[in-house]
Amino acid sequence: MHDTRQSVTIKQVAERAGVSLMTVSRVMNNTGLVKATTRQKVEAAIDELNYRPNISARRLAGGKSLFLGLIYHNPSPGYLTKILLGSLDACRRNGHHLVLEDLGHQTPYSHPEETARSLKRAGLDGVIITPPLSNHHLFVDAIEASGIPVVRIAPENIHTDKLRVAMDDVAAGQAMLQHLVSQGHRRIAFVKGNGDHPSAHHRFEGFAKGMADNNLDLPDQLIYQGDFTYRSGLDAGRKLLSLPEPPTAIFSSNDDMAAGIVASAQMLGLKVPDDVSVAGFDDTEIATNIWPELTTVKQPIAEMARRAVDLLTASIRRDTEAEDVCRALLDFELVIRDSVQPPA
Repeated sequence: MHDTRQSVTIKQVAERAGVSLMTVSRVMNNTGLVKATTRQKVEAAIDELNYRPNISARRLAGGKSLFLGLIYHNPSPGYLTKILLGSLDACRRNGHHLVLEDLGHQTPYSHPEETARSLKRAGLDGVIITPPLSNHHLFVDAIEASGIPVVRIAPENIHTDKLRVAMDDVAAGQAMLQHLVSQGHRRIAFVKGNGDHPSAHHRFEGFAKGMADNNLDLPDQLIYQGDFTYRSGLDAGRKLLSLPEPPTAIFSSNDDMAAGIVASAQMLGLKVPDDVSVAGFDDTEIATNIWPELTTVKQPIAEMARRAVDLLTASIRRDTEAEDVCRALLDFELVIRDSVQPPA
């Protein structure tokens, strides 16, 4: 019997499913950028037409390789590691090249136009900006004015029309606070992150809303300003746990500071969670590299980086369907471990 599969083209599959060629290619390459209902239509068309994708079809989604820049200046090594791994994974899948730009020793704040010109000269097709730089409007505006497409990770306004990838930190902060309350905690302290990071404000906002919803007091002495580093968590723990009436639980804006709080409790002769419960945020590697392992909010950091690469790719190629998929807020998850238990 004559095999007709090779006479069927990807264009015919697209026409049968009522979608674009790029959408068919994304389904075949399993990139995850297609709505479930659309994917089902494409798969049904492939089955009905008995189509077998070939090598050229699998290349269709790509077009030319892009040179993308990842711009960062962040004090948390765990956060940066996940951002880097997610970005590299998505670039490898899309056939792109990733250029890393650490602006910690440059002047994006005082001379944003100069930094933008430098990025332009590097020949980048687009850039991904991580917090806190993603919230520096003059810097972002200068890059956009130079003609380079920009995707921001975790900007202050997650409802912006500009390209961004984010999760709802306010809701996540509320969820963790509610978990601590459900365990019986009422005197709960909070350690803020670096004020330059929008997520630091959002997480505290969620915590404060949760406290208000439960009619719990929030005295100033239970709020400590950290900077997302282990050292600031160590200092926060020593201060909070040395109060005449210490908290029964401490919620930290990230895992690095939470690990410092755990260490400070041990230095003071206290046990976690017997004497004080500690919760973190992000679920980076340090959350499971200490004892007790941290109860924390799992932020999909690597997935946010993957999504940023995909969103930037879709924008550059004017693929509005993929843009819509990538714009959706990512989910968070409460990860319950041994660092939280009901107060004694």
